[in-house]
Amino acid sequence: MFGTVVEVTVVDGDAMLAREAVGRVFREFDRMHRELHAWKAGELVALNRAIASGKENIRTTKEITALIRETQRLAARSGGLFNPAIGRLVGLWSFHRDKPGGPLPDPGEIARIVRADPRLSDLSVQGDAVTSRNPAVQLDFGGYAKGYALDRAADLLRESGIKDALVNIGGNIMALGDHAGRPWRVGLDSPRGEGFLATLELKDGEATGTSGDYRRYYKIDGKRYAHIIDPRTGYPVAGVQSVTVLVPKQAGAGALSDAASKPIFIEGLRGWRNAALRMGISQAMLVDSEGVVHVTPELKARLVFRNPELVAGAAKK
Repeated sequence: MFGTVVEVTVVDGDAMLAREAVGRVFREFDRMHRELHAWKAGELVALNRAIASGKENIRTTKEITALIRETQRLAARSGGLFNPAIGRLVGLWSFHRDKPGGPLPDPGEIARIVRADPRLSDLSVQGDAVTSRNPAVQLDFGGYAKGYALDRAADLLRESGIKDALVNIGGNIMALGDHAGRPWRVGLDSPRGEGFLATLELKDGEATGTSGDYRRYYKIDGKRYAHIIDPRTGYPVAGVQSVTVLVPKQAGAGALSDAASKPIFIEGLRGWRNAALRMGISQAMLVDSEGVVHVTPELKARLVFRNPELVAGAAKK
């Protein structure tokens, strides 16, 4: 679901209760996958078509209007770098396909969309009605939906009486409780090659999100084009392999862990720390194009690296 592999692990003495709870989570994920899909028929696609046609007061679901409001706040905090309104650009780069690939889009068309400057602030919401002052807006919650789903899963599991669980949506992970008396331990993928870059122990309610150039990408003439697009240029971001953030237990921790990694990734090596601060993130890690790891002291203290020499500033033997 959500274009990736989803895993839910539950520790509970009542196996039937656990199975019922996990089934409830997956049914909810299936619903979200259909209704919030960015390019297959559903509520979100219907809304985008109506926006493109110039309609006003477009009726949609309460869930979508709530998502618009929530992501508007995050977009404002990010300075516009977290921008779910650039679905046209995402589609232009062929990431609205199950298997993305070439040919490369026309530079003139990229420039046209960038000039149109679609933003979430172009949308106004009244009740369950949406109006856009910019027909170039096309919503794509792909940079938010996995984190949003983590929060929904945590709520459903708790409502079902589950205290100890781990939800993993393609590397976006939330922990509930612990794993039979010890912390949940997760691995952070190495952006290149196999295995883990580092391991991390998660506390109850913590969420971690990773954005990388190695999950949805394609290569043309040896150049990698990944799915994270800079709304300022209209082009996929280069110079960064991955960004990971860790969010402490709080309301919306999953959603924040997904959204916050995007502006940090887009700002790249020069501005990633300031981007993290803008998003309220103190625990973040960036792997640059050379595979060098840059990490905040707060997160570094929590990580066990497979190869500590990859960390910037590490003493070389």
